Amino acid sequence: MILEKGGVMRVKDTSSRKKFDFLVIGSGIAGFSFALNVAKHGSVCVITKEKAANTATQYAQGGISSVTYKPDDFEKHINDTLIAGAGLCNPEVVRLVVTEAPEQVKQLVEWGTQFDKTRDGKFDLHREGGHSEYRILHHKDNTGFEIQRALTEAVFKHPNITVYENHFAVEIITQHHLGEKVTRWRKDIECYGAYVLNRNSNTVETILAKVTVMATGGVGAVYQTTTNPSFSTGDGVAMVYRAKGMVENMEFIQFHPTSLYNPGERPSFLITEAMRGYGAILRRKDGNKFMHKYDERENLAPRDIVARAIDNEMKSTGDEFVYLDVTHKDPEETKKHFPTIYHKCISLGLDITKEYIPVVPAAHYSCGGIKVDMNGHTSIGRLYAIGECSCTGLHGANRLASNSLLEAVVYADTASKDAAKQVGELSFRDDVPEWNDEGTSIPEEMILITQSRKELEQIMSYYVGIVRSNLRLKRALDRMEILYHETESLYQRSVVSKELCELRNAIQTGYLIIKLAQQRRESRGLHYNVDYPYQIDPEK
Repeated sequence: MILEKGGVMRVKDTSSRKKFDFLVIGSGIAGFSFALNVAKHGSVCVITKEKAANTATQYAQGGISSVTYKPDDFEKHINDTLIAGAGLCNPEVVRLVVTEAPEQVKQLVEWGTQFDKTRDGKFDLHREGGHSEYRILHHKDNTGFEIQRALTEAVFKHPNITVYENHFAVEIITQHHLGEKVTRWRKDIECYGAYVLNRNSNTVETILAKVTVMATGGVGAVYQTTTNPSFSTGDGVAMVYRAKGMVENMEFIQFHPTSLYNPGERPSFLITEAMRGYGAILRRKDGNKFMHKYDERENLAPRDIVARAIDNEMKSTGDEFVYLDVTHKDPEETKKHFPTIYHKCISLGLDITKEYIPVVPAAHYSCGGIKVDMNGHTSIGRLYAIGECSCTGLHGANRLASNSLLEAVVYADTASKDAAKQVGELSFRDDVPEWNDEGTSIPEEMILITQSRKELEQIMSYYVGIVRSNLRLKRALDRMEILYHETESLYQRSVVSKELCELRNAIQTGYLIIKLAQQRRESRGLHYNVDYPYQIDPEK
């Protein structure tokens, strides 16, 4: 039996370490919802590499989808999700998430989330691309921020939850059981916690747990233009892959069709899809509409279709952006529904009630990730994954708008119920060695890390974007392998830092996106390859 960290093995005498029944890595909607759910069943530790409220969740503008009022019903929501997923959704998972939605929305409200309501006290529902009915609950145009606020306040008030801010998970602690009996909780590999960089003391600490939960968010920061914050580097996916866990569907990267064109700004400011549901129209720089050429749903087509349409228009005209036009709508209503967008654009000298909004597609969401079952359990024993870092089967080849926040809170619930049943039967592994960084030093040239990060983002954006080809993917892989070997060599001889670990994880994540894109020899959903422009019929 070999204890390992997914990277180099460094051993020294064990000493005191922290122990919790549940260790949650990530403080967004998935991580904090799980923490609140299991807190009555044991001690909970949440670690987050930034401040607790600084998550990808807070950037979500549109809202959370849920069947709420007639004429909407579960079957319509299920059908919309399956259509968007381009034949790769797990129908059983789709039904689970859709039917659980109302109860989970109720739970968010009980935790303090304030969704907008109409004058008669009903929820004010939006409609977004791919949805056949109005079913998006929202808080103005900053729904994620409101959910994060409510969850953060609830978590910090709970006596059974400990939150460690500025703590970065370097590796999960795993053990292979070679030749031993494999059961649900004694799989080939088990997880016993994580090695965590305390950024306040610059030391790597050992945190042991009976159950560990990955809730590390997305991967968008491997791209140059993205709506994701810079810390969305695929940490959870990379850690689990290094620990020999199963990862799938990473080729399906959703590019949001409409991020604000403002060169130099990162993350790119998101112009919510709800604005198109509200009636905004996409136009070329010459003012002409174009979505009718690509889909009968026009501006309300699913994101993959809209993003490719914009990309094609920009390439055929040579323009750097297209426009989103909301000037025909009532100015006061626009300001009321989209105050964040209105004030952001005003700060740049743009009045959206009178002028068109320049927009471009940007990397936004990963439909793939750590493979989990319907309880959020991974292929590694005692390890769950929830939220964007996981792959549940809900999204298939393309995520339906506003299903992501819903998936996160539903799977936080199912995973917490499953983990709560098992935690009493589990124990800590006290023979786990401490981290040892003897023989390492601080890199003399930190600029190497910064430059490698820029190279990674350029490789992914130029060769693994909205439209791909075999040649582009091969060129991306060739260059990625160089970066990988350079970074692994640097990691082996260096004292760990957030910047180095993020670079390492981002390269690992980019590699997975490229490799899985090469393996998919068709165009489906978010993955479009000019060498395989058609979708394969699985029955042929």
